[in-house]
Amino acid sequence: MQETKRPSLLPGSLDLLILQSLKGGAQHGYAITRHIKQTSREYLQVEEGSLYPALHRMERRGWITSFWGASESNRRAKYYELSSAGRKQLRQETEAWKKMSQAIDRVLSFQS
Repeated sequence: MQETKRPSLLPGSLDLLILQSLKGGAQHGYAITRHIKQTSREYLQVEEGSLYPALHRMERRGWITSFWGASESNRRAKYYELSSAGRKQLRQETEAWKKMSQAIDRVLSFQS
């Protein structure tokens, strides 16, 4: 049986997915990747090598904050949560994504 290759995330979409994942409250890195995978019906998969640099970049930009806590398995884990700037960024990126998606859909649906 041939495995279907998953496409790479589009540039800029990882930040949007992380921000959306944190909308419901603070999560550690593994929980963020699990949330994205589950809510995308296992279509999207975020690797650690992409996730943690994105989280650190977003923290430097002030979109998220972090704190240490205990995970579900009682291990020490770094949790991330949206800041007010992150909520604003999420709204902006969501609106931009919807506009871009609609424009692409119009082009794909065009019948010449």
